[in-house]
Amino acid sequence: MTLLDSTRKRIDELCKVNNMNISQLTIASGFNPSTIRSIFKVIRKAPSSDTIHYLCIGFGISLKDFYDCKLFDDLDDND
Repeated sequence: MTLLDSTRKRIDELCKVNNMNISQLTIASGFNPSTIRSIFKVIRKAPSSDTIHYLCIGFGISLKDFYDCKLFDDLDDND
């Protein structure tokens, strides 16, 4: 699994845990909806650390909490 795949899955997972949809996440994170949607487009690269930071603010978690999950344990080398 790639970093982008893991990141997408983690965002989806956290939305479900927090009973949020993408629109609610954009408001909580202070992003334009297109920023969040662009993460889920096939051609998009993995989001920047700043973007992940603001997503974490929206979820009310730390960066450590975001990345502390099995999804990030076994990433492909050619990301």
